[in-house]
Amino acid sequence: MPEITRPQLVAYVLAALIVIVLGLRFLHGQGQPPAGAAGAGAGPTYGGSAALRIERRPSGSALVHVAGAVRHPGVYRLRDGARVEDAVSRAGGARASADVNAINLAAKVADGQQVVVPHRGSAAQPVAGGAADASTGGPSAAPISLSSATAEQLDTLDGVGPATARKILDWRRLHGGFRSVDDLGQVPGIGPKRLAALRTKVQP
Repeated sequence: MPEITRPQLVAYVLAALIVIVLGLRFLHGQGQPPAGAAGAGAGPTYGGSAALRIERRPSGSALVHVAGAVRHPGVYRLRDGARVEDAVSRAGGARASADVNAINLAAKVADGQQVVVPHRGSAAQPVAGGAADASTGGPSAAPISLSSATAEQLDTLDGVGPATARKILDWRRLHGGFRSVDDLGQVPGIGPKRLAALRTKVQP
């Protein structure tokens, strides 16, 4: 067996080291995913963890009860920022007998609100078979609808003059109607005593 010289031994050792380094690099490369594989699926990874998917939160919405002179009264879910006009459209639109000018179609709706589209002249209709009115001897008038009454009709209520009637109409336009008689107490100039006196004479 020929004797290995020192230069040959050094060459053999260097060659072995090169083979080991190349082998380790090859094995390390096999364990990495192909370039672009991380972006081809559900999204990027962070710190070796599973891919994260970011979902957009659903936009806000309002549940609104549409009643009165519309084709399909009911409860509808509207997008955030929707107007009374959108609520009426979702309910099939106003009927031919509707008085849409009595409500503010441009007002924004709120969650839990009731939008009442009145019939023309509905507030002036008497109650059939109603109790007798002590002042006239005839049937008592129906409660006046706060959501459809005119300024003249509101002015006929005890304790409500032209100025207060105008404030009621302004509040109605701003809020898109009255959801309950209690809302009348939010109108400037109507205190608890006046609200109690008007409670049986008006309706939302």
